[in-house]
Amino acid sequence: MFNRRRLLVCIAATAVASTAPAAYALEEGKFERAAFEAAQAAGKPILLHVAAEWCETCHAQKEVIEELEGDPKFRVYSIYTIDFDTEKDVMRSFGATSRSTLIVFKGKTEMGRLVGDTREKSIKALMEKGL
Repeated sequence: MFNRRRLLVCIAATAVASTAPAAYALEEGKFERAAFEAAQAAGKPILLHVAAEWCETCHAQKEVIEELEGDPKFRVYSIYTIDFDTEKDVMRSFGATSRSTLIVFKGKTEMGRLVGDTREKSIKALMEKGL
């Protein structure tokens, strides 16, 4: 026999699942040396995020960064993720020793860095240094 309540529950669950935000993906803005160097040569503000997919602090930082990207003044940023688990050589080249590290450049000049900080105020202040 057809159960209308069960059907409605299934439809509701499907609707909620289809509107859920996508999972954090390190592939977005994955670090590429040539793109980074081109952004440096153009004098652009750059944010490097050393992150691990399993890192809760990295996820929290990513959420703040995504919010700040909505601000028109931060849309000029080139943002790259350095994978903590697979890109140790890249990390070392920037002097980063741990995950949840944020590094801001203005062109070829490093303007500042944060490690383990998830506060919007701190991340915003760091990103403002690159403008």
